[in-house]
Amino acid sequence: MAVGVFDSGLGGLTVLEALERRLPDVPFVYYGDNANTPYGTRTADDIYRLTCIGTQRLFDEGCDLVILACNTASAAALKRMQEHWIPPGKRVLGVFVPLIEALTERQWGDNSPPREVAVKHVALFATPATVASRAFQRELAFRAIGVDVEAQPCGGVVDAIEQGDMILAEALVHSHVEALHRRMPRPEAAVLGCTHYPLMEDAFRAALGPEVKVYSQPELVAASLEDYLRRHPEMIGPGTRARFLTTGDPVAVGRKATQFLRRRIPFEAA
Repeated sequence: MAVGVFDSGLGGLTVLEALERRLPDVPFVYYGDNANTPYGTRTADDIYRLTCIGTQRLFDEGCDLVILACNTASAAALKRMQEHWIPPGKRVLGVFVPLIEALTERQWGDNSPPREVAVKHVALFATPATVASRAFQRELAFRAIGVDVEAQPCGGVVDAIEQGDMILAEALVHSHVEALHRRMPRPEAAVLGCTHYPLMEDAFRAALGPEVKVYSQPELVAASLEDYLRRHPEMIGPGTRARFLTTGDPVAVGRKATQFLRRRIPFEAA
């Protein structure tokens, strides 16, 4: 009954932690492509290729459902995977959907025409590849009108987090927020469009100010998956064992993961 969780590195652990709290009886198999992180500066074809490799590894672990806990993969690869690659009986879901649902206050199955929503000015913080894909703006336009989205590519933040340099990561966050403010001085809401960024949520909130509503993905994704599995219980795969897999050095990756989540994470070679 395992569910797979894919990420380019360690950021997806923020989503996994929320999933485990929400669904304690479901074994999750985590795959971190740490050998190839970050994805945010790679080409769309490269991201697609690497995401398919990782997703197939999770299918091989008995996961019929895989969550792409990586915004870059969700933005640059998911649509192509759904159209050309995913085998029958398998499903792959991204992490944009819960964000759009929360921002527009409507369910994904609601196919009524786009309508005005309360929030008019949204700041999107994401990797360069996610920003370049315009996937967030495209999905938002299907459901809302009159929303101004200003996207800030946050180069360097994921690298700093993966290297454990949180001082540099915090400095970069403040720099990127300042750059965003030059183009959108008063955002009403901010979307942290990378699963690494919840690790820096306090820094984003401090730089943005208390009047900005910050949307962070882990809890939104966990609630959305719980609802999905309630409606599609057949998508819980035959796997029975929780595992942590990495394409990087399991010892080094496990050490960093333990620092982030403050509990021992025993990674194995993928």
